[in-house]
Amino acid sequence: MKNIAVILCGGKGVRFGSDVPKQFLKVAGKMVVEHTIDVFERSAFIDEICVVSNEEYIYKIEEIIIAAGYKKVKKVLTGGQERYDSSLSAIRSYREECNLIFHDAVRPLVSERIIQDTVQALEKYNAVDVAVRSTDTIIQVENDFITDIPDRNKLCNGQTPQGFKRSVIERAYEIALKDSMFRATDDCGVVKKYLPVEEIFVVEGEQQNIKLTTKEDLYLLDKLFQVQSADLSKQYSEDDVFDAFRNKVVVIFGGSYGIGKDIADELRRYTKSVHSFSRSETGTDISKYTDVQKALTGVYSETGKIDFIINTAALLKKQPLNSMTIEEIGSLVNVNYLGTLHLLNCAYPYLKESRGQVLLYTSSSYTRGRAMYSVYSSTKSALVNLTQALAEEWFEDGIKINCMNPERTKTPMRVSNFGVEPEETLLSSKHVAQKSIMALLSGVTGNVFDVKVGR
Repeated sequence: MKNIAVILCGGKGVRFGSDVPKQFLKVAGKMVVEHTIDVFERSAFIDEICVVSNEEYIYKIEEIIIAAGYKKVKKVLTGGQERYDSSLSAIRSYREECNLIFHDAVRPLVSERIIQDTVQALEKYNAVDVAVRSTDTIIQVENDFITDIPDRNKLCNGQTPQGFKRSVIERAYEIALKDSMFRATDDCGVVKKYLPVEEIFVVEGEQQNIKLTTKEDLYLLDKLFQVQSADLSKQYSEDDVFDAFRNKVVVIFGGSYGIGKDIADELRRYTKSVHSFSRSETGTDISKYTDVQKALTGVYSETGKIDFIINTAALLKKQPLNSMTIEEIGSLVNVNYLGTLHLLNCAYPYLKESRGQVLLYTSSSYTRGRAMYSVYSSTKSALVNLTQALAEEWFEDGIKINCMNPERTKTPMRVSNFGVEPEETLLSSKHVAQKSIMALLSGVTGNVFDVKVGR
């Protein structure tokens, strides 16, 4: 049976207090609704997507679909005044039996696991909800006084998606619309009230599957996108990787040793056009704009294009700030941050032409500065911010930019600063290189990919 995701995108943002509906606000480089559609577009458990929108913004949804090139979005429907009007619009647009999986457009962090569990539950049940256990004590209040304290062990906070056999949700609404007192906040509530004999199975949700409701939620969403571990677990066949990199031109800065060298060695299995630059290998100093410009111009003149740019070049000096000279501070900032700005500024026209990708590297210290290497960790934090900002700036140009966040990795730079450490506590540079290639295949932008020991 076909599984159809219905993205409910009909809100006007009145309660949110913004000039545009909250689903069209940008976070982590994209509009919220784009993130949401992306999840279902990539899902292996969804066959088709239907977006239901307020009539005023149908054009905007269509623009998004065309720009992103979504393949699964087959319908864009007009919603109504109430949320249930949007659900009805989708229900009535399909005639044959199918699974309708309704999801709020403003829940962009729904996971593949939740979608999978919802779809699989529909193989046995006709109605499925998603919820998380309540962590707070819920009190019932009347006239400012507590009248009851329900057992928290029996309480959950509802989320979406909510899935139904089309015939079941259609029948529930047919009965509901005959009730003059009908009020609905969600679709499971309609089934529960008007088809009480129908069991509603509950799939376990996730705390990060939050709904954008207030302006504070927007900041929380942005942080969750920043720290989320993007999924690098998908397995690609050798043919997939060959297809992705065949005849592509890759430029690597910092490719003479460590992670950069391992990426170069790995990618040379798939494409003949891998160009590596570093101070020791080619005399290229990334902190010098003219060196970066010369490197990229040379590659473009030789190949006629640049598809991927990877920057692993970095400098780490482990010592307190107050013991560092101005020259030492300047050297760290210039290599780790200013050099990246040089690179991205020079690379922009080439990447715009190829609709290419950039991969940068942060440090696990970016979320919290570390004593003894404050300058290094602060420059790495800046790269995360830069990644997210440029993902938004460059989105219309089709340029993707992401950032790898490996845990402690055994590289010559780390050994020279930290000495010999237990092998089991470190990532290998080859493992990080392999995960980096997976990131280039992911098709996302504005993400921070965590790479952890043992995963």
